[in-house]
Amino acid sequence: MSVDLYAADPGQLAFRRLCGGGNNQDGEGESCMEIAPLGGVEDAFALRDSKNPGAGMLRFTGAELRAFQDATI
Repeated sequence: MSVDLYAADPGQLAFRRLCGGGNNQDGEGESCMEIAPLGGVEDAFALRDSKNPGAGMLRFTGAELRAFQDATI
């Protein structure tokens, strides 16, 4: 049975910033996002754009984030 991450109440999430790499063609600037554990759901996280936090957030299970981290492009 899968958990509906978007049905979970985000409440007051404690986001922390993750940065790295350039976000434009000349390599200047940093690409940043913010991540927070999603309360009430074990091993689930919310991600949002650090420069536009009001734009909403995406939610992922820990397994999905680890798969993304391990992927090679």
